[in-house]
Amino acid sequence: QVQVVESGGGLVQAGGSLRLSCATSGRTFSYYAMGWFRQAPGKEREFVATISRSGANTGYADSVKGRFTISRDNAKNTVYLQMNSLKPEDTAVYFCAARSSGGSSTYVDAYDYWGQGTQVTVSS
Repeated sequence: QVQVVESGGGLVQAGGSLRLSCATSGRTFSYYAMGWFRQAPGKEREFVATISRSGANTGYADSVKGRFTISRDNAKNTVYLQMNSLKPEDTAVYFCAARSSGGSSTYVDAYDYWGQGTQVTVSS
């Protein structure tokens, strides 16, 4: 069984930055493509960013491109989401997910393991 645990959320003013971390355990971290998703109240969970097993390939939602950066450290079993120039519309619960087969993906259903989420609140 794979465990996924996010950390690093919090309250920040618009224009500020946060870095989310996601640690996994239970199997070799480099087996997984990883993704970040978010869900705002009353809305569906949406794709934010994804990274391949090696870290060589990344992908972003248009809404965060140029502001967010996904990265991973396979030696530390951790994936990160650096969020800069935050906007109130970035407010959501952010989820980390691991995919055990295939490459990185933008689809919620492609991921096998999910964390509990971490709240990010951006005040105006």
